[in-house]
Amino acid sequence: MPIKKDDKYQVNENKLWFQKWWPEGVPKNTTFEEKTINEMLDEQVEKYPDHNIMWFLETWMTYSEFQEKVKRLATALYNLGIRKGDVVAMHLPNCFQYIIGYYAITRIGAIASGINPTYQSMEILHQLDIIKPKMLIVLDALYEPYIKPIIDKSSIQTLVYTNVADLADGLGFKRTLGKLLKKIPTGKVDYPGAIEYMELLETEPNVPDVDIDVKTHPVTYIMTGGTTGLPKAAVLTHFNAVSNAHQSKLWLGGENPGLGSIGVLPLFHSFAHTVVMNTTIAFGGWIMLFPKPPSTEELLETIEEIPSPKGLVYAGAEILFKRLAEFDEINEYPGVMGKLKLCVSGAGPLHRPVRDAFVENTGGRIVEGYGLTESTPVVSAGNLFGESPIGVIGMPFPGTEWGIWPADDFSKGPICLGNPDDDNFGEENTGEVCVHGPQVMLEYLNKPEETNDTIREYNDALWLLTGDIGFMNEDGTIELRDRKKQLIKYKGYSVYPKEVEELLMKHPGISEAAVAGIPHDEFGEAVKAWVELTSDSTLTVDEIKAWSEENMTHYKRPYYVEIISEVPKNLIGKVQRRILQINDPLYKEKHGEPAEHDKA
Repeated sequence: MPIKKDDKYQVNENKLWFQKWWPEGVPKNTTFEEKTINEMLDEQVEKYPDHNIMWFLETWMTYSEFQEKVKRLATALYNLGIRKGDVVAMHLPNCFQYIIGYYAITRIGAIASGINPTYQSMEILHQLDIIKPKMLIVLDALYEPYIKPIIDKSSIQTLVYTNVADLADGLGFKRTLGKLLKKIPTGKVDYPGAIEYMELLETEPNVPDVDIDVKTHPVTYIMTGGTTGLPKAAVLTHFNAVSNAHQSKLWLGGENPGLGSIGVLPLFHSFAHTVVMNTTIAFGGWIMLFPKPPSTEELLETIEEIPSPKGLVYAGAEILFKRLAEFDEINEYPGVMGKLKLCVSGAGPLHRPVRDAFVENTGGRIVEGYGLTESTPVVSAGNLFGESPIGVIGMPFPGTEWGIWPADDFSKGPICLGNPDDDNFGEENTGEVCVHGPQVMLEYLNKPEETNDTIREYNDALWLLTGDIGFMNEDGTIELRDRKKQLIKYKGYSVYPKEVEELLMKHPGISEAAVAGIPHDEFGEAVKAWVELTSDSTLTVDEIKAWSEENMTHYKRPYYVEIISEVPKNLIGKVQRRILQINDPLYKEKHGEPAEHDKA
């Protein structure tokens, strides 16, 4: 179901979320231009040709140098037979080659799709089976252990390989020394006909003109569990990508050449795809890239060493900011203080103690944001330039609307749309959060039923059913309760795992908690909590249960408690409840062994 071409995405400016917390200087509405992601890039290159666009492994690259490489690679890919609509996958960490590859692939109308570098071979093959790439660009060190065992089972016709340091000219002698000391990973690529990435960059640029309908033509496929939990590819168009970058740019203060962005989040993920990569280019800034998440010390050293007079944007999950908030030796890095000016925490709630400690420890500014892959991904964020509420997911971005619908039936109509005459506010009016805006995806790839269940029409506009449960406050902000599919049904009561997790984490001896439902013959589902203790805690399971009895109503208390060394999180820091749940012995007894792609 494509985005309607006549939809201008203008929001009624009487909506309640505009009235109290809206940041001064950010427009409530804006114009969303119909242009490709490369037309956006070309505009920025024309304005800032000699400005830096990226820093990686002690090497800087300017906008004009970047565009030259993009055009060379785009021409080479076309010469190799890549055409409009073909898919090119990239199995790369954060590096120059990834971003050059993304813009080169999309420049000729092909579709870019990043692969998680931590995936195992069968997980990679699962993604390849869904997106059907014609070409794969792979890091040499990842080829033999992960790609070689599966490439003959895939649709890949051409393999291109690169070393992570291939374009890192600034390393000089260090690069050679690093390879000798195995600090820079290398690997043998013996696939027949494999082509070196650097060889392709020697191609004389002669990019063909390609006609692209920006509202229906994909720019990227990004993997998502969506609202069902099963892996799917979200189809994001050029219009989605450019619009969300434009919205994010406005929220961060508009055009700001020289503003830096920290690239710790992996670029294959939608959060980094938009906020780190495309948005930084949209505001004329530069990206500080790390091939793998750095230690806190390495991050602070890099921030201190690299000139960033306009400050830095840092997008990530709360765990990244918690590390900085709790880092006792931060005074040893005085050059960091005040540089982290624009920080957005996503992939889960930002808790007040973390926010306050982060601000005190770094002199930075941080708010909570909200989004999902199906919305490219950013939907909302707190006010970065004034007072901002805590415990809610901010305000919807310019041109974006949200509302609460009955979780069991969208066709019943909205519970609350944030209009001045609405009165269905508060927790008793909890339902599914739905979103309308230019960032809403086109569809799930080759999944028409799932698409029709997820994108629905109301009043001639298309709304994304997020799968998140929450309610609207009288100021138009939304508080989330949980994922619709992760709701626990205990004796008929609805238990929200996120709420139980937050209650448990109020205990001073508990550092992290994950909560999920476990099958139970009498209760339907029993609440189970996996708890990570603080380093000095001596809590026992019985003590946690006793504390829960004193601090939670009967149906929210964990029936099972397990103390674990570390609550598992994915690459961007989101708690992986599902991994704990499906590997629990009682769950497996009822449902059997989890599928291979669910175990990771």
